[in-house]
Formats: sequence, structure tokens, C-alpha cells
Amino acid sequence: MTLETSDDHPGVGTILLNRPPMNALNRQVQSELAAAAAAATDRDDIKAVVVYGGPKVLAAGADIKEMNDMTYPEMAKVAGRLQSALGSISEIPKPTVAAITGYALGGGLEVALGADRRIAGDNAKLGVPEVLLGVIPGGGGTQRLARLVGPAKAKDMIFTGRFVGADEALRIGLVDEVVAPDEVYNVALAWAGQFANAASVALAAGKKAVDQGLGVDLATGLKIEEQLFAALFATEDRKIGMESFVENGPGKARFTGK
Repeated sequence: MTLETSDDHPGVGTILLNRPPMNALNRQVQSELAAAAAAATDRDDIKAVVVYGGPKVLAAGADIKEMNDMTYPEMAKVAGRLQSALGSISEIPKPTVAAITGYALGGGLEVALGADRRIAGDNAKLGVPEVLLGVIPGGGGTQRLARLVGPAKAKDMIFTGRFVGADEALRIGLVDEVVAPDEVYNVALAWAGQFANAASVALAAGKKAVDQGLGVDLATGLKIEEQLFAALFATEDRKIGMESFVENGPGKARFTGK
């Protein structure tokens, strides 16, 4: 697991899952994923994040061999840690996109569900097949999947454990864009790259307003929005953005991220 940047795409960090052959998410990878997400959060030079598993697979799930002999008391101690690690992408207060080639199954799909956007190759296969092992998704899958595609479609995937192809995934809103497999990473980089010079504090506020608002009633959500909106008037970027608009029109501000 690495967090990489490139001079060709300034401002974009790539969290690369790298445990061949299928990027199985064992405890070590889970810990490294959480650490990479925390580093992406803390680094001021990273304005947006791509999550990528390489050209063949995002991740084919958790390491079942590692779980096979675990008892209930043992899993009860670590289930929260597993859920937190696989969902750590959702905690990055910056735009995030999952670049999905090949399989994104079980924990692999749960990692992708934590991103703000999902771009898939037309060869992608996505699913939560945990029921075939006698369990359910435990890394946030039952909750994020249902919020993304609706309860009926989420239950169908969870109950059957079937794999969803790229076209169906696009149709039900599980992914946002389908491209040729060899273009997935480049398209994800391009999407993330548009935020390299954006008003980072405002982006974080917009993300927080949506994510927190989804878990509460409308009145509470509007109050969250109100507070976050007002707080942005204490930022340099708000002053820069509005002054630039008045003087030069829209889209010409040079933000500082403060």
C-alpha cells in the first residue's frame, strides 16, 4: 500500500492497493489503507485522491484464509477496526475517486463505496458475495451500498452475492462512469486533477454538508449547511473568490486553500 504523487498530476495523490495477485485486504493492508487515508488527509500538497488497485483488479475482498479460524469473540474485538479501515477513504475531507479495473468484490467494493465517485472499466465486476461465505458485508457495505443504489437493489446484491457488470453498475448508480479498462486510471486522474487549484476548504465543507446531512432529517441538514456556509466567510479563499468574481468575472480566482 502506497500513497503516491506525480509531477504530471500536481495536487493528486494515488492510494495504490498493491498485494498481488488479487489485492486481498488482510489486516496489514487494512492498517496501511487507514494510514494512507490519514496521510492524504494531512498533506496540504494533496488536494484530491485516487484509489487504484492496478490494471487488473481493485481488490477481490478480504483475506478469507486469515478469517477462517476466527471465533465470535475474536471477530467481535476487531470488526469495528475492519469497518473503520475499509471505510477510511470516506473520512478524507477532499474529493476522492475509485478507479476500478477488473474485480471490486466484498471489501474491495466497500473501499470503493467510500469514495465520492467511482470510475470503472467496461470489464469490471462488482459485488458483495459475503453471503456465499455465510456472513454479510462487514466493512460498511450494507450501509453505503443501500444509500447509494437504494435498499431494494442493495438487498438483491447482498442476498444473492452475484457479480454486477459495468453496464448494470452504471445503470443502478453503483458507478458513475464506464470507460475502457486501460483508460480508467487516466480518467480518474483527470477528474481528481480539476481540484488541484480549487478552494479546498469549501470543497471539504461541501463534502461534509452532504455526508452529514444524509444521516439526519432535512431541518437538521439545513442547519448543518447553514453553519458550514457561514464559517467559510472566515477563510482567505472566500475573500479571494468573491473579490476575483467582482473584478474579473467567474472562474479566474487563484485560491490559497486557507
